[in-house]
Amino acid sequence: MEIAIINGPNLNLLGKREPDIYGSESFEDYLTRLKKLYPQVNFSYYQTNSEGGIIDQLHAVGFSADGILLNAGGYTHTSVAIRDAIAAIKTPVLEIHISNIHAREEFRHKSMIAPKCVGSICGLGMKGYQLGVEYFL
Repeated sequence: MEIAIINGPNLNLLGKREPDIYGSESFEDYLTRLKKLYPQVNFSYYQTNSEGGIIDQLHAVGFSADGILLNAGGYTHTSVAIRDAIAAIKTPVLEIHISNIHAREEFRHKSMIAPKCVGSICGLGMKGYQLGVEYFL
């Protein structure tokens, strides 16, 4: 089983950025724990602050991975291009958000990518990635 995790803008600051919303753990530390929980899964991980980087990575893994966990960050609410990239690939994409986007600012309530994803997990902190792995297993 191969699962790709793609994190978008500002998620490189997890553990430092707004810990009251996003927690105090870095994603790299969390990924180490996730790999120990699921030794049968081959994880790839990519983080970028650029929209084009997300699209390029979706194209790179979107025909070979068994599943993609995508946290597009702020691009979730604005990017038709990421939505189109999800629609263009074969691998199913599960939308992940650490915070509950529906309990935040109004502009975060609409996801441009959700209609092209197999589902969405939001508001459960880093645990959302684990639940995404469970879904693909």
